[in-house]
Amino acid sequence: MTKILKDEDLVGSGLMAVAIDALETAFLARAGNRLISPPRHHVSFPDRGDLVFTVGGILGEKPLAGFRVYETFDGAEHSQIVAVWSADDARLKGIVLGEHLGSLRTGAIGGLAIRHLSAPDARTVGILGSGAQARTQLAAAATVRKLDRARVYSRDAKNRTAFAAEMQQALGIEVEPAASVSEAVDGADIVICATTSQTPVIHARDLKPGMHVNTVGPKTHQGYELGLDVADVAAVIATDSPEQTRAYASPFFLAGSGNEHRMADLADIIAGKAAGRGSPEDTTLFCSVGLAGTEVVVASAILDSL
Repeated sequence: MTKILKDEDLVGSGLMAVAIDALETAFLARAGNRLISPPRHHVSFPDRGDLVFTVGGILGEKPLAGFRVYETFDGAEHSQIVAVWSADDARLKGIVLGEHLGSLRTGAIGGLAIRHLSAPDARTVGILGSGAQARTQLAAAATVRKLDRARVYSRDAKNRTAFAAEMQQALGIEVEPAASVSEAVDGADIVICATTSQTPVIHARDLKPGMHVNTVGPKTHQGYELGLDVADVAAVIATDSPEQTRAYASPFFLAGSGNEHRMADLADIIAGKAAGRGSPEDTTLFCSVGLAGTEVVVASAILDSL
């Protein structure tokens, strides 16, 4: 019988480790040209919004194929559908409904970037943003690094206080609300930007040498959460999907900056085909844009684990 999972089924701290391990395999497959991951496809419904499709999968001994679809319509409730097939026997492995899988997948990709680009002894995190993406990014960071402390800043004091209390209990590390961006990132080894801001919330002057930065929020010429000077000082700039950075309707935020040509594919760094962090003083930057096909890989691993 085909499994159908919902958000309430995707609970438990162990799922992040499952997702990260599945994506490690997927990114190595990508480096070996065995991951199917075209840019996302938008179908417009005028004056209402879009249906957005990402289609893909993985080749090899146990090939997978599938898709994710989500909408951009106005409304209080938003959901997604991910369907997974076994590509060698046409079996529908399962369907995942809800929003949490997408956040889990994006968090796990951020965790992979932290695993391969941050300092191995990184212990502290500064977080900008207190929404769902900030939560899964911090959970992923705690999965791949032995964290001692995190500080979070967002514009709403209630939200950042609630985030700190929730994540401290969930992760068993000290999580404190910060009164400003500079307080949140001061001295941090890892900085996670997961805001909805259309203007930069952090600049190179806010970073210490050796920091690793993940940016998850807006990243086009229309609006971006990270100062362009952060890319200027980064020794390594990586993304999960160079194809997607070239497929936005508004150009990617680094386009024309002189830094877009330095951007490496995270898959190549993981596979040893491209250079990662070279010294403890290197500042590293990861631009998360969403690698198609990875929702299918994560969904498959979770379906197998439950």
